[in-house]
Amino acid sequence: MVTPGAKREAVAYARDHHGLSERRACSLVGVSRRVIRYEPTRPDDGALRQRLRELAAERRRFGYRRLGYLLAREGMRPNHKKLLRIYREEGLRVRRRGGRKRALGTRAPMALPQGPNQRWSLDFVSDSLVCGRRFRILCIVDDFTRECLALVADTSLSGIRVARELTTLIGLRGKPHMVVSDNGTELTSSAILRWSQERQVEWHYIAPGKPMQNGFVESFNGRLRDECLNETLFTSLAHARFVLMAWRYDYNHVRPHSKLGGQTPAEIAGQWSWGHAPRTIAIPSINHHEGAGLYL
Repeated sequence: MVTPGAKREAVAYARDHHGLSERRACSLVGVSRRVIRYEPTRPDDGALRQRLRELAAERRRFGYRRLGYLLAREGMRPNHKKLLRIYREEGLRVRRRGGRKRALGTRAPMALPQGPNQRWSLDFVSDSLVCGRRFRILCIVDDFTRECLALVADTSLSGIRVARELTTLIGLRGKPHMVVSDNGTELTSSAILRWSQERQVEWHYIAPGKPMQNGFVESFNGRLRDECLNETLFTSLAHARFVLMAWRYDYNHVRPHSKLGGQTPAEIAGQWSWGHAPRTIAIPSINHHEGAGLYL
């Protein structure tokens, strides 16, 4: 019984059940009569609470900061401390998923590119359908704008397929100065080496066992798994491609990015002039086996 609310309830109970006066009840509880008579002047936050609950239900893996960005877009700009208080009172805290232990040690920060198309990052993510069949996803990210350039889902992704997807992406967006990846067999194949030489694109391989050197796409993979893959049961490969296409559009155009000051990757990319063909094209059919690039 330490909060003013609890003391008010104790005084009310003493008066109702024991017939004590207000003065006597306050003396026993140890609270000032002025505190008991105080009428809260806090404004009604019903609309804010309702909208916060709705957004948290739609974005189950968003914390209060990212939900605050979404509220700000709708004209609701509560103080961050007030937003955190309401967020906690509504019981909307995101439950942390258990993860593996990681080695401790000093890590040198990765240099940030100074413009779009200076460096792309590649990596693979795996998942399974409800029938148990495994499939893989090729993730391509622009390290400057944080855009997800492509999510290529298929049961098999060879080096030739990766080179073909990169060629298609270059035709839509332009050629990068550098591509960063790990030392997977698909990415160290002769097809990739030949592609980088023919396209005159520098290909940088991170040190073995050092995923932090490819931190941009590793961070993206975490968001993809947490907000999409772990939240969805995929019934077929076509279903997985459709969900990934929708999530990728949401990630680039709707989802606020904390490292971009609450802006979306598309907004950052829109601040730069592009010297190549328009980037908006038709979305390929998800029923076509080779149409899994899902470019927007």
